[in-house]
Amino acid sequence: MQANKHLYLFLFLLVFTTITVVAQEDPIVPLPIKAIKDTITAPLLPMSMAKDSISVDSATIDSTSGKKQLLLGKIKYKAKDYVKLSQKDKKIYLYNEAEIYYQDTELKAGIIIMDYIKNEVYAGRIKDSTGTYSQLPNFKQGDQVVIPDSIRFNFDTQKALIWNSRTEQSAGLGALGGQDAMKVLAEVTKKENDSVYFLKNGRLTTSKDTVDPDYYIKIRKAKFVPGKKIIAGFSNFYLVDVPTPIALPFAYFPLTTGRTAGLIFPTFGNDPNRGYFLQNGGYYLPINDNVDITLLGDFFTNGSYGFRTQSTYIKRYKYRGNVNFRFENQITSQKGFDDFSRSTLYNLQISHSQDAKANPNSRFSASVNLGSSQYFTNSFNQINVQNNQNNNLSSSISYSKTFPNYPSVNMSLTATHNQNTRTQQVNLTLPTLSASMERIFPFAKRDGIKKGLIQNVNFQYNLRAENRIATTDTLFFTKRMFEDAKIGARHTLPISTNFKVAKYFSVTVGGNYEDVWAFETFERGVDPDNPDSNTEVVLDTIAGFDRYNRYGLSASIGTTLYGTFNFGEDKKIQAIRHVIRPQVGWGYTPSSEQFYDTYEDNDGELVQYSRFEGTLNGAPSLTQSNSMTFSLQNTLEAKVRDKDSTATEAKKVSILKNLNFSTAYNFQADSLKLSPIAMNGATSLFDNKMSINFAGTLDPYTIDNNGTRINTLNVKNGGSLLRFTTGRIDVSYSLTSAIFGKDKEDVDEAKAVSDEYRATSGGSTDDLFGFGLDNRASNDRKAEEDIENPLYGNKLPWDLSMRFGMSYNNTNRQDEINRANLMFSGNVSLSPRWDVRVSSGYDFINNGFAQTQLGFRRNLKSFDLRFDWVPFGSNENWFFFIGISSSLLQDLKWENRSQR
Repeated sequence: MQANKHLYLFLFLLVFTTITVVAQEDPIVPLPIKAIKDTITAPLLPMSMAKDSISVDSATIDSTSGKKQLLLGKIKYKAKDYVKLSQKDKKIYLYNEAEIYYQDTELKAGIIIMDYIKNEVYAGRIKDSTGTYSQLPNFKQGDQVVIPDSIRFNFDTQKALIWNSRTEQSAGLGALGGQDAMKVLAEVTKKENDSVYFLKNGRLTTSKDTVDPDYYIKIRKAKFVPGKKIIAGFSNFYLVDVPTPIALPFAYFPLTTGRTAGLIFPTFGNDPNRGYFLQNGGYYLPINDNVDITLLGDFFTNGSYGFRTQSTYIKRYKYRGNVNFRFENQITSQKGFDDFSRSTLYNLQISHSQDAKANPNSRFSASVNLGSSQYFTNSFNQINVQNNQNNNLSSSISYSKTFPNYPSVNMSLTATHNQNTRTQQVNLTLPTLSASMERIFPFAKRDGIKKGLIQNVNFQYNLRAENRIATTDTLFFTKRMFEDAKIGARHTLPISTNFKVAKYFSVTVGGNYEDVWAFETFERGVDPDNPDSNTEVVLDTIAGFDRYNRYGLSASIGTTLYGTFNFGEDKKIQAIRHVIRPQVGWGYTPSSEQFYDTYEDNDGELVQYSRFEGTLNGAPSLTQSNSMTFSLQNTLEAKVRDKDSTATEAKKVSILKNLNFSTAYNFQADSLKLSPIAMNGATSLFDNKMSINFAGTLDPYTIDNNGTRINTLNVKNGGSLLRFTTGRIDVSYSLTSAIFGKDKEDVDEAKAVSDEYRATSGGSTDDLFGFGLDNRASNDRKAEEDIENPLYGNKLPWDLSMRFGMSYNNTNRQDEINRANLMFSGNVSLSPRWDVRVSSGYDFINNGFAQTQLGFRRNLKSFDLRFDWVPFGSNENWFFFIGISSSLLQDLKWENRSQR
């Protein structure tokens, strides 16, 4: 305040002195003082002051006008070249990089003129010698920014007139998860107050280039509320400055950030079997910050309809999930025609997960996917086409509870569902109760170290009770689905101990007791109404509790052997390490003859059976088991010199991740005592880019002419030591163009395909089995700044995924390959704006292609163009789409598709 008083006093003296000099009539007598050039030239301020921020006291009252100033704060201003104060015009002129600050208002421009009587500012551009304008005004008030050609603003009323304004409004969620921006341009803008603007001859676009946008919506008059909405009169769509027939008498553009309720624009089309239709139109409603719901519908002129609801909910640090329900009422042709048909399809998906921090001792989770078996194959909505090769639907709902006090007990209640969409068989457990008590060491301290045979003795208790239902798709959710329900329980009590022998051998000895409960048993016999029949039938179903028990003993001994072959540190392969884990086991289970009965057939022969046959857990074994088991596990890895010369240590490379063999010898069997040798293994090659899994069966016995195994070793029958009966191999391989480039680390950053609905539906999350025809999220738009160049150089980005599977069968000397197929998918970018992808496969046994899809993507800056095509097969179809990329105007689109 004191500095301002001195400033005003200085200006007053300067003006008064000037008036006095002009009014002096007497001649001026020069004084004998050496003249020194004055550094102050009126009315300019000293350059040192001009370059500083000068504050104007808002409490100052102009004495010449008598008007009380309404400024509520200080005005600060500065400029690069000069600040000119004009007493005659009552204005301050700021030139070149001029800036003014007042409360939450900032104004920057090439030139600014401030009228300190009216409290108004005028800002505009400056023009250089070539006639080019620069330093456009930048007007910022709060969070709102406007960049016009010129502006007039009043500090008192907060009103403004803006010419050729440009502003950007962020709203909604973009295709890549971020916010999209709407650019608002207008020839004349009137700022009424802080929250309302009126536009004349405006343009709306999401194009990056606002000077020459590739499209815009022209509005004649509009009301603009920043951050909320634009309400416009007559509006029409311009494409490259060419008007189109797309127009509306009035329009509403929401600009709110976050989630807001609103209509979802449908897709129009024509189905030859159902008539004209509207698809995927509806309403989005955010109920609160934790829950939202989306309602979508399909309507056909022949009466077919469908609807979908999707709700997502989340509570931070508690739980999250979603619920999807889809229903279709399908009518083919017209009522009264021979080909008229009607069917209903549905699909329900529920996903719920609990945060681990919510309750460490209690947890609830759900993953449900059930519905009509033909839903994905017959759905008229093509967003479901990508799941039409899914043959299985499965669900699981579980609640688990832990009682932490010693001994701790874990309990869980689970309901499961499994549905084969080809056979339409449905299996459910409603529910399954599981309980287990933690392992108890009765001869050792709880916190102490357990050593030796006695201290390592431990036992555990487990319970599993089930209500299992097997039904079909047509009987699902009817009373008849419960007719063949099976209920049972099983209690197990394993006891074991382990100890070391000769320092290097680990020995485990134990036993297992099992008590099986059934609530329904069956008596068998010959049907008295048909005595000539030898068919076994259930004569009586006995309801009520029944049980049997069984036990077994087991022992095993194993060790680990290491073998290292060193070749020298100067070699490329410095060493190979082989790890072998052999194990020999023994198991004994007595027979359970006491739980078997007999009946006499028509030939007078006695037939043994168990009343527990056909129950949930089946019948106990009639024969005694006394067998030895043998297993051998192998891993093989190499130590190779690293290609990186700066590396100080060699690199470990896996040659065989595992190679396992197992067999058994049954002492109690009358023949064929040696079981076939089972083999399986896995490895990876080319820096883990290729994975290989294989398995096979080797049989030591030969077969007769009927293909039946006989008690004769194959080698004694003139064959090899072991007969290779079955085998399979699966190979997966992925390649990208980055592998052959210099930046190898880019391979790990390859694009990942994300389709939550497809994964929840049980489908594959990669493109090997097809991709969605109508999935906007699958179009991974590149950023505008990354696609400025129209062409790549000498390298085209690409990726390729392949999966090969083959099975071999020789159980009856068929010597045949019964499965051999190759699935592949790939993507290639022909240019920064052109992407092509393909998904297909070939069956070498049946000599036919799997579902083949071709996809084309074209980035048209503000637009996306897509064409997806299934050229042949039962799902032959195509889909074409062109529309605005931004989620703000994603309903401005045109699409067309064939019908399946």
